[in-house]
Amino acid sequence: MIIDSVELKNYRNYNELHMDFSPGTNILYGNNAQGKTNILEAVYVCCTTKSHRGSKDREMIRFGEDESHIKLKIHKKDVPYRIDMHLKKNKAKGVAVNGIPIRRASELFGIVNVVFFSPEDLNLIKNGPAERRKFVDMELCQLNKLYVHSLVSYNRALMQRNKLLKELVFHPEYEETLDVWDMQLIQYGKELIQYRGNFISQLNEMIDEIHWKLSGEKEHLKMVYDPDTAPEFLETEFARSREQDIRQKTTLTGPHRDDVGFYIGEVDIRRFGSQGQQRTAALSLKLAEIEIVKKIVNDYPVLLLDDVLSELDSERQNHLLEAIRHIQTMITCTGLEDFVSHRFPIDQIFKVVEGTVIDERGGH
Repeated sequence: MIIDSVELKNYRNYNELHMDFSPGTNILYGNNAQGKTNILEAVYVCCTTKSHRGSKDREMIRFGEDESHIKLKIHKKDVPYRIDMHLKKNKAKGVAVNGIPIRRASELFGIVNVVFFSPEDLNLIKNGPAERRKFVDMELCQLNKLYVHSLVSYNRALMQRNKLLKELVFHPEYEETLDVWDMQLIQYGKELIQYRGNFISQLNEMIDEIHWKLSGEKEHLKMVYDPDTAPEFLETEFARSREQDIRQKTTLTGPHRDDVGFYIGEVDIRRFGSQGQQRTAALSLKLAEIEIVKKIVNDYPVLLLDDVLSELDSERQNHLLEAIRHIQTMITCTGLEDFVSHRFPIDQIFKVVEGTVIDERGGH
């Protein structure tokens, strides 16, 4: 799958922008705070409906404007697609695929698979469980529409249950209606646990070999899915923790508290790994993410690399650049030295200065 072009209107610091991309390596370089990351973010938003930064729609609209547009032209297996996204300040975003409006985000997932890699991702291993759940959720949503349905349904039931738990202080007679939400959480929770477990197993098959190479053939890495509650015990756990849930006014058990473990030998590197080990494991995870997309959809994803190279030593840079030679990649950086020193093939170069993009190597 290849992204051919992006158009922005009133997006972040861009008034209007049109960029044509090469199917190979596209470099966006320039000083910090010029708008390089905003372009990658726009591409990611158009493919997934979400900002990798967690920004709300209104925060992505250019200052002083009420709405923003992103248009993405792509093709996969020679079939062209156009995705139009319309961000509004106080209303839900509008999305159309090939001119036909879609009602649910799940209809957009999977048209184009993207892998976003930013310096923050290097802390994925050492950060809290919420970061690792987000990683699993975002990747699974792109790869499996059934997962999207289970996740949305689970989160909706969880939100309603938590709302009810807060209201019980004033209306204790509503307590038995918790059963309705418990049944939904059990049903969709079991589905989430099954999908997540399968996904981690598939990733595990790839990550060990990648990490073995990255660590100079010194370390084996293993991922372990760590569900908060086993699926067969969900019903028992919800019943057991109900009194405590009512006291604390929140749902204390379930897949929204799952985690993923990373082990080198018997050592849990989330807690006891060095920074180098944690970062190498995070890089291995991102490279495994590319491979699992290739395996499941039989096509490489588009890779968005946001200023990651400056955070890696030269050996890890080499591994990363070698691994992405066959993929359409958009890379932001402050200078071109990294690529010159690696003699890395560059197909397109864009210089970004204060919301203006200069094509320094025109044509594809």
